[in-house]
Amino acid sequence: MQFQVTPDFITDLEQLIDQGDSARVKAILEDLHFADIAEIIDDLNLERAIFIIKLLDSETTSEALMELDEDQRDRILNELSPKEIADELEEMDTDDAADILNELPDILAQEVISNMGDEQHAEDIVDLLRYDENSAGGLMAKELVKVNENWTVTGCVSEMRAQAENVTRVHSIYVVDNQQKLKGRLSLKDLLTSAETTPIKDVYIPKVDYVNVNTSGEEVARVMRKYDLEAIPVVDELDRLVGRITIDDIVDFITEEAEKDYQLASGISQDVEANDSILDLTRARLPWLVLGLVGGIGAAAIMGQFESLFEEYAVLFLFTPLIAAMAGNVGVQSSAIIVQGIANDDLRGSISSRLLKEVLLAMLNGVILALLLLVYTYFAQGEILTSIAISTSLFCVIIVAGLIGTFVPLFLHKRGIDPALATGPFITTSNDIFGILIYFLLAKAIIGI
Repeated sequence: MQFQVTPDFITDLEQLIDQGDSARVKAILEDLHFADIAEIIDDLNLERAIFIIKLLDSETTSEALMELDEDQRDRILNELSPKEIADELEEMDTDDAADILNELPDILAQEVISNMGDEQHAEDIVDLLRYDENSAGGLMAKELVKVNENWTVTGCVSEMRAQAENVTRVHSIYVVDNQQKLKGRLSLKDLLTSAETTPIKDVYIPKVDYVNVNTSGEEVARVMRKYDLEAIPVVDELDRLVGRITIDDIVDFITEEAEKDYQLASGISQDVEANDSILDLTRARLPWLVLGLVGGIGAAAIMGQFESLFEEYAVLFLFTPLIAAMAGNVGVQSSAIIVQGIANDDLRGSISSRLLKEVLLAMLNGVILALLLLVYTYFAQGEILTSIAISTSLFCVIIVAGLIGTFVPLFLHKRGIDPALATGPFITTSNDIFGILIYFLLAKAIIGI
């Protein structure tokens, strides 16, 4: 049965911590999963959280630290000595330890590294720090099991036992040559069914999917998703095996990227959370709110140029919100599909072919919606010319909004800018302005004023 962190449990635990009853606290927590321990620590104040971190062994708390809310983890690390942080990092996989070091001030990070007893582990962590955090090199861990193609089955098994002690989970066995270049992978079945003196070069599988240390995280995710991989090896510029990326790491990366894109699409320009300060939240939201304000002022200015049209045909004013809303909705729909296609690498063809397809789609949708609006406005207002003006404007606005929603994310992607920007207030505001401008220009031309 899954463990549940309840308010009553937290209250009882807080009482035990305040009483200094280390034995009972340890007895309660030592059999829990590290994810449950992290959830508990997130619900405690800083003093009680540190009590648990120092009480439990580093093998348990190192895993829990990686599951903590980032702000809570930062507060805890700030209260630990460099030696205590080093003890935690020595129990982590190198990729997780590198992530922790990246969060620390440079001086503190250097002190932590100097306090690590396992020099090889420290060197591996430092090596990872030189890669961009969103590249394959930044996502990979150094822990893996590899064998030389010139070994025999007997020697291979012996070496694998020694290497596996430092690997949490063995997803694959990789084969390298004397220069450490990746040659392939080894099937456990082939290893177990081969004679003890059989050279590994005679039984390994030469085909293996891999990525370079400079491959982007998005491309790594695409390859692993396409081929249903639980882990993928990483090679350097000389094709030497330097690490592996496991499915849990790439899922974390995908989740973080999705959260960033969602915030961008919602008009939040920084990575913030609900518990952040009012000042941080304001800085993240205000730029796009200002853009919306400017767009609103622009729309109002455009409407002001057609004041005389309002005086004689006030009904046009009633449909202004509808035109603006439809323009924004169509633009967001178009851009969302394109952004999703870019993220999944599913887009095919040139920009011109995508725009042509969007024009045809917008024309079909526009005709249907315009006819519905034409029927409604005619029976509601009884003015055929005005009804034609409103429905024709809607048709044209839908086409233009679809083109903008398609072109902008493709353009941003070509320029190396996150296309998720195109699914938020940027598209909505621009389409509002263009939609209203088109609406009144066409209405004025059709009505003949």
